[in-house]
Amino acid sequence: MRVISLISYYIDLAIGLILAFLLLSLLVSGLNEGIVRLLGIRSKFLWAYLRDTLDGAEAVNKVSSLARMVERVLETLKGLGRRMRRPLLDLLPPEDRDEGRSRLPATVLGVFAKLPFGKDPRPPFAPVPAPVESPPLAAAPGTVAAEQVADTTVLPGSAPQEAVTADPAVADPAHPADQADPEERAAPQVAVAGHGKSMAELLHERLQEIDQSKRGKTTIAEIPPSRFAVALMEIATERGGIEPLMAELDTLKSPLYRPLKAVWDKANNDLEAFRRGVEEWFDGEMQRLSLLYKRYVRWVVALLSLVVTLFFSMDALEYGKTLLTDSAYRSAVTAFADSGPEALEPLREQCAAGQDTYTCVTDVLSTPAFVKIFTHAPVSATMESSGPSWAWHPGGWWDRLSSLGHWPGYLLTLIAILFGAPFWWDMLRRVTGLRSRLSSSAKQ
Repeated sequence: MRVISLISYYIDLAIGLILAFLLLSLLVSGLNEGIVRLLGIRSKFLWAYLRDTLDGAEAVNKVSSLARMVERVLETLKGLGRRMRRPLLDLLPPEDRDEGRSRLPATVLGVFAKLPFGKDPRPPFAPVPAPVESPPLAAAPGTVAAEQVADTTVLPGSAPQEAVTADPAVADPAHPADQADPEERAAPQVAVAGHGKSMAELLHERLQEIDQSKRGKTTIAEIPPSRFAVALMEIATERGGIEPLMAELDTLKSPLYRPLKAVWDKANNDLEAFRRGVEEWFDGEMQRLSLLYKRYVRWVVALLSLVVTLFFSMDALEYGKTLLTDSAYRSAVTAFADSGPEALEPLREQCAAGQDTYTCVTDVLSTPAFVKIFTHAPVSATMESSGPSWAWHPGGWWDRLSSLGHWPGYLLTLIAILFGAPFWWDMLRRVTGLRSRLSSSAKQ
């Protein structure tokens, strides 16, 4: 019986720890999901990638005075400054401004600052269906491609042109227009920035029928590869085919040109093979983007786990000891019920001086160890007959937080939360045998 009782204690300990870690992991997951939905992180991440891939890098024309000051400080530090520059890439101007800057975060700091609070890459929400005829393809404003198109088409002192065309006679002065090459006759037409729509905006036109507005921006956070391929075919059809579209993309220096050309060459002028190729390519890109997103989300989850651990000052080692003590205390109460008043003496040692033993036992039994997880937070709430009552006690919370003896338990709690709620749910089912019970019920 003693061995069985000992095993029962440790099973209670395991279940209590698993439940605590499961609850805290669910809290972290809920906070993370709430922040992602509130700031539209998934949608911003997708459209940052689409802007980079379809429209090209973002031009850097203005640099804040703070960024200039930080850059000068890093330059004075020389070798140390070069090492310190890497974590600050998203906040500093790029070393080669002609290449522009990616809209996707490149550092952990960019995950917390650039993507949530920087320039929103999402297109504006449009409450109308896709238009019958789309405007001409143009360079996206504020991109490197827009500057290059403007530099090659707008002369000093002349008015900007609404479309960039190639005159066959001017393109090759060696022969007149009636003797122009076929490539010159089919010269691509692209509009300068502001007189048309970028490739990303043309793509959004074909997706905007099923959309929802959030602060005036699209909330599209996922595009099926098959829908992307069909949308691209629709855009190409309006421009006379795949090759004219690729010619316009090449003129705009769009990064999409190279993968499309590779797929088109492999398809050997077969439109169906081209559509399948684009679908497979985009599916692979979305898988890579998902892996990058998950890698960045891990940093956010780690920060939220640390905040939750410190807010509740959850010491896993202390909590485990409390679980064992709580089980032993309840066993003593059971012995008191069986043995009579002589078993009362050991229980008095657990109560405060002068406190009635029966009242103490009642309070302990009504407050199990699992509930004590939340008693160390700086804010606590109790439900009374008149309503919830809030209490603020930051002094005790700070004293507990600043005690170095609790930090090993805090570290253990943080590591446990990082395993995630699915892991602890699976552990709970294994320990309690819930999985086998559910499977046997399903078979019946």
